[in-house]
Amino acid sequence: MGDMTNSDFYSKNQRNESSHGGEFGCTMEELRSLMELRGTEAVVKIKETYGDTEAICRRLKTSPVEGLPGTALDLEKRKQIFGQNFIPPKKPKTFLQLVWEALQDVTLIILEIAAIISLGLSFYHPPGESNEGCATAQGGAEDEGEAEAGWIEGAAILLSVICVVLVTAFNDWSKEKQFRGLQSRIEQEQKFTVVRAGQVVQIPVAEIVVGDIAQVKYGDLLPADGLFIQGNDLKIDESSLTGESDQVRKSVDKDPMLLSGTHVMEGSGRMLVTAVGVNSQTGIIFTLLGAGGEEEEKKDKKAKQQDGAAAMEMQPLKSAEGGDADDKKKANTHKKEKSVLQGKLTKLAVQIGKAGLVMSAITVIILVLYFTVDTFVVNKKPWLPECTPVYVQYFVKFFIIGVTVLVVAVPEGLPLAVTISLAYSVKKMMKDNNLVRHLDACETMGNATAICSDKTGTLTTNRMTVVQAYIGDVHYKEIPDPSNVNSKTMELLVNAIAINSAYTTKILPPEKEGALPRQVGNKTECGLLGFVLDLKQDYEPARGQMPEEKLYKVYTFNSVRKSMSTVIRLPDESFRMYSKGASEIVLKKCCKILSGAGEPRVFRPRDRDEMVKKVIEPMACDGLRTICVAYRDFPSSPEPDWDNENDILNDLTCICVVGIEDPVRPEVPEAIRKCQRAGITVRMVTGDNINTARAIAIKCGIIHPGEDFLCLEGKEFNRRIRNEKGEIEQERIDKIWPKLRVLARSSPTDKHTLVKGIIDSTHTEQRQVVAVTGDGTNDGPALKKADVGFAMGIAGTDVAKEASDIILTDDNFSSIVKAVMWGRNVYDSISKFLQFQLTVNVVAVIVAFTGACITQDSPLKAVQMLWVNLIMDTFASLALATEPPTETLLLRKPYGRNKPLISRTMMKNILGHAVYQLTLIFTLLFVGEKMFQIDSGRNAPLHSPPSEHYTIIFNTFVMMQLFNEINARKIHGERNVFDGIFRNPIFCTIVLGTFAIQIVIVQFGGKPFSCSPLQLDQWMWCIFIGLGELVWGQVIATIPTSRLKFLKEAGRLTQKEEIPEEELNEDVEEIDHAERELRRGQILWFRGLNRIQTQIEVVNTFKSGASFQGALRRQSSVTSQSQDVANLSSPSRVSLSNALSSPTSLPPAAAGHPRREGVP
Repeated sequence: MGDMTNSDFYSKNQRNESSHGGEFGCTMEELRSLMELRGTEAVVKIKETYGDTEAICRRLKTSPVEGLPGTALDLEKRKQIFGQNFIPPKKPKTFLQLVWEALQDVTLIILEIAAIISLGLSFYHPPGESNEGCATAQGGAEDEGEAEAGWIEGAAILLSVICVVLVTAFNDWSKEKQFRGLQSRIEQEQKFTVVRAGQVVQIPVAEIVVGDIAQVKYGDLLPADGLFIQGNDLKIDESSLTGESDQVRKSVDKDPMLLSGTHVMEGSGRMLVTAVGVNSQTGIIFTLLGAGGEEEEKKDKKAKQQDGAAAMEMQPLKSAEGGDADDKKKANTHKKEKSVLQGKLTKLAVQIGKAGLVMSAITVIILVLYFTVDTFVVNKKPWLPECTPVYVQYFVKFFIIGVTVLVVAVPEGLPLAVTISLAYSVKKMMKDNNLVRHLDACETMGNATAICSDKTGTLTTNRMTVVQAYIGDVHYKEIPDPSNVNSKTMELLVNAIAINSAYTTKILPPEKEGALPRQVGNKTECGLLGFVLDLKQDYEPARGQMPEEKLYKVYTFNSVRKSMSTVIRLPDESFRMYSKGASEIVLKKCCKILSGAGEPRVFRPRDRDEMVKKVIEPMACDGLRTICVAYRDFPSSPEPDWDNENDILNDLTCICVVGIEDPVRPEVPEAIRKCQRAGITVRMVTGDNINTARAIAIKCGIIHPGEDFLCLEGKEFNRRIRNEKGEIEQERIDKIWPKLRVLARSSPTDKHTLVKGIIDSTHTEQRQVVAVTGDGTNDGPALKKADVGFAMGIAGTDVAKEASDIILTDDNFSSIVKAVMWGRNVYDSISKFLQFQLTVNVVAVIVAFTGACITQDSPLKAVQMLWVNLIMDTFASLALATEPPTETLLLRKPYGRNKPLISRTMMKNILGHAVYQLTLIFTLLFVGEKMFQIDSGRNAPLHSPPSEHYTIIFNTFVMMQLFNEINARKIHGERNVFDGIFRNPIFCTIVLGTFAIQIVIVQFGGKPFSCSPLQLDQWMWCIFIGLGELVWGQVIATIPTSRLKFLKEAGRLTQKEEIPEEELNEDVEEIDHAERELRRGQILWFRGLNRIQTQIEVVNTFKSGASFQGALRRQSSVTSQSQDVANLSSPSRVSLSNALSSPTSLPPAAAGHPRREGVP
């Protein structure tokens, strides 16, 4: 495969390899080809070439137990010879590419054309210019010098277009940069456990080298290729590489190959790293993709149309794709339901755009008609051929005025405001411990109506401590004195806890004096080890006598077993199995229990029921998790059949039952109260038993005694929502979820069912917006399904993080409340901006329109309009979008999907202020010259010098906008618009800055800005009229909105647009494919993989002329995976969604199909 990759990265390694090959017993090439084998082939190859994995370890100069020595020199040498564990990223878009993209805006293109025509005509001096016959009714004498300045208007329009483009491009560029920063930050934070010099250490994934011994465990995403050395019950989900959904069981003698980018679904083990970075299986594919992209670009410039995504998007088989790049774009834009805000904004923009078009068309028609009638009918002038250019120049002027009206009507600032607001929020949310992976998640969060939270670690501190125990027939309410416990029982207890837990779980001394000991690894196990230490015993000797390699068989914990068991071989060759797990599950399997004397006695079902009543329920009602520790002995011969789990995990002897407390985080009850006040229902979904869950829910304030609510167990929940045939029915879920507060003993599928049920429910008039928190691999489907998925940054597995939208870096529930606050703030910021922007638009359009119709010339010139658009759009979006959130945002209910973007109150404000501004501007337009005793600016001839009259109108207009910007800070009809204004320095700076620039424009703008300098008293009047806006704002606030029934709202999403077709076609068997959903969470770059495989397959199929069916089958499964990818954050969607689009434009319905295997 080496010859196909042309990255210099690779060739460098190739050169090094030839010189260094001898230092280690095998070259990179050999290892690389070894990793391409699978299953038995690989085992045979290892046996033939090397002997066994131990031998490979020796050749790579590493020890399976001690790992690498970890000296800097050795690591450096390995990096040089075998490469580093990192894949060079795709080149970001250059600034020029972004500029080119920004130029694609339709309104800008219209403006550019208008400006160029205007420029061209101003340089063209027709012969007929001196001809008196051409001068129109309103034509005054023209100065020669003024005629020279005709080009200025065109040039100024072009200049402002350039400004708009540069601002947009710069925004995109910084956004891309931020996004990359975020990505690299996520990558740096990803660590992996390896053994170096006998010590278990966590190192960043990029530091892993060939020869490292890595520890893999449940939930990991493998960072490199390797060989399985030792472990127990390791099962891997290799679907990201193979597309096969079944989990693959790994063992040294059957299938030792572990591949990068695959997920560990069960078990644990150790692997020898054999290939990293571009030489790992994922890396090879990635390099192929990159290389292919570059060749493609040389051959085919069309790749450019795909947003420079050539590096990831090869375009093979155009003919087979049926259609071109552009069709592909269309097919891929609607993959994920638009976020609420985007839906509303799109709708609003379309509504405004239509209105603007109509207005501008009418303006142009009226102007042209008026001119022709006036010139040719009223004044009866003949159309002279030599006059044609002059007339054309007039028509161009009218066209420019029309375009100006359109430009003003379209709020170009909207996308900018949204982007700035989201990017600003995301940056600030980092400080509040929210790492946002998808931009629009932060805004969706503001609309959340329900939060389904995990208990452990999110609502609680995840510092487990044993506080009660039942040992030898006695229920101790606190840790017993070691002298009270029988020595035999004590020895069994210590061994059972020390050996039957992951050896990576430890209790370390505290970092600071007086702090609590540090818990490393699984927290429940830490609690049990802490219990051993509290009993003045030590767990290390037990582990020392029975090191991990000697464990005979391990049944790891998973969500089905809900217990963990370890089998060891005793010195007399017989076997002993230690078991621990949820007490109600393990106790059912116990038939004996240790008495006070440390002897086993019979434990009958009725004893068990009594124990549940007297011990377990009281513990659970105190909010404790109860864990039962048990053991069982087996004879040495005949050796039991270890794979028959049901027989093995039975007939146990109970050693003790402990109650583990996981205290509620101190800040959680307050955070939950805020949520409930803000109209958000918090539900707890946990794997704990129902009594524990209920006790904790009461402590947190999720349920209050005496309220009408439901607490269900997973089994009961399933019984209630399924019909006789065992199918889930939405009506049944609708009966339950509104009252459900706690779902205990729930499986991941239950969580997914609940989330899906709430989201699909039509029970309430608003569609529910659900946020979910999760940390385990099994939470993947629920996190994906939710509107916003929160993964835990500390306790979360890679799979969970991959499926989430926001990562909580401190695993704390109160950070979710911060996210809600920021989300609502984004929504409000955009509403503020809209209120301001639309006032400007309404006024400017009407002024331009009426002015043009009555005086044939808009009082606001094209350049002035563009300045208004630029300051008002760009700066106002900055100023209003960066308002910091306040606690008051949490005092209202969520807006929901059907609430319009522009409420009645806002409409009242927009129209009220428009009335004020229009009245004043028209007063100035028609009687201004008398008030100020100046020359009238009306009916000025073409190219006449700027008049003071029109300058005053322009200046007043801008002043009114400036003061209205302050009014726009409040959208719910509050009176104090200055409230908290100094908390936003950006706002103050922008208002003052705009004011300063305005002075410069008016006093020194001259011809380009059509301004003539004003006197001080004229300035005072302008500012005074502007200040009137604030007074008028108070007047408007006094009018009750409820009286103004005639006001329409705008930008509302109706029920019908709510659900795009894909959602309707979505597969009915959603739950059975919960695992499939996980698959969608695979890391970005595996998308390319399936694509390449498909292409190779299609080519092969064509060559062999075999059935085309197989290839197509794979195709549909690939599509179903890519379908979910377009949900990357909104602004970066342009750059990424096309890069990840599926290779065929299959109809969206294909997204729902379950994966089909059977590739030819």
